[in-house]
Amino acid sequence: MKFYLIITCLLILGLSSCQPIKYGTPPCIKIKIGEFESKCCDNGANVKEYDFKEEKVYVFDPGTCGADMTSQVFNEECVSLGYLGGITGNYTILGEDFSNAELNKTCWEK
Repeated sequence: MKFYLIITCLLILGLSSCQPIKYGTPPCIKIKIGEFESKCCDNGANVKEYDFKEEKVYVFDPGTCGADMTSQVFNEECVSLGYLGGITGNYTILGEDFSNAELNKTCWEK
């Protein structure tokens, strides 16, 4: 009986620890989120969709569990466009300042 109680509690905690992936997120990005979820930090991790250079891009922010971590940027076909942040403080993707990107939505967060 205790075994079932423990399993139930773990399932509830696991399901409530992160928000579901938002509707309209491309299938390959959903797969990437599934992979990312096991590698990211416990706090502050998220995936956001932006309009950037006339296409939708997805920024995978690993959260706040280490210094100088980078956020990987993918297009809708899951092609990596580069990394933001890190020790160098990079904010350029495809030769353009990423501050020009427009946030559409948060697709997933922990």
